[in-house]
Amino acid sequence: MIWAGFLFGLLGSFHCVGMCGPIAMALPFVGSSGWRYYAGRLLYNGGRIVTYASLGALAGAFGQSLEMAGLQQTVSIVSGVLILLLLVLPTAFKGKASHVMGTDKIMAWVRRKLGYYFQKNSLGSLFMVGMLNGLLPCGFVYIALAGAISAPGIGGAMLYMALFGLGTFPLMYIVSLSGKLISLKVRGMFNRAVPYVGMVLAVLFIVRGLGLGIPYLSPKVVQTAQYTTEMSCCSKPK
Repeated sequence: MIWAGFLFGLLGSFHCVGMCGPIAMALPFVGSSGWRYYAGRLLYNGGRIVTYASLGALAGAFGQSLEMAGLQQTVSIVSGVLILLLLVLPTAFKGKASHVMGTDKIMAWVRRKLGYYFQKNSLGSLFMVGMLNGLLPCGFVYIALAGAISAPGIGGAMLYMALFGLGTFPLMYIVSLSGKLISLKVRGMFNRAVPYVGMVLAVLFIVRGLGLGIPYLSPKVVQTAQYTTEMSCCSKPK
């Protein structure tokens, strides 16, 4: 299921264009040479991917804690349920939850820093803009993180989210070069498709967690007994 992150990012990248496209198109031109223009856009998108992978580490740590508690199948089901909740919960409720958790203050700091680095004229500042951009509220990213919880270990979750970022990369890079290549009508069409893609992903995670014995899709989890061998020390005869 690791590659599901890449496919989800690729299929939903039009959503990224609609939400983060204005930032990508507004990136400043750094330097006077052409290669710096293209390198700056690469660094911006690289920063996003680094942030996604870092967030994946947090999701992986949560998932690993569930696995250590012997809830391997539950991890996958929890991922699917979280995705469904993110899809059906109204935006107003999410905003209230953000206020209660205090994340709205963090987002205010992120936006201030975005404005700060936008004023800098360096390639490094574009990388920082990308990293901060990856922290902005985005239901699409939250859905990906919910899927990362069921990835194998922290490294697997980081890889899942890195592949998710790579899936969004081609289209976002093109948009950062020229936002006129994709019409608003096409963006809207793919934005409307994102919830359906998320639902399919959620169902896949839930079915996998049920262990229905379906090869590759929902294999049965075989519980192996762990035996502890106790070695006794024999004293030498007197």
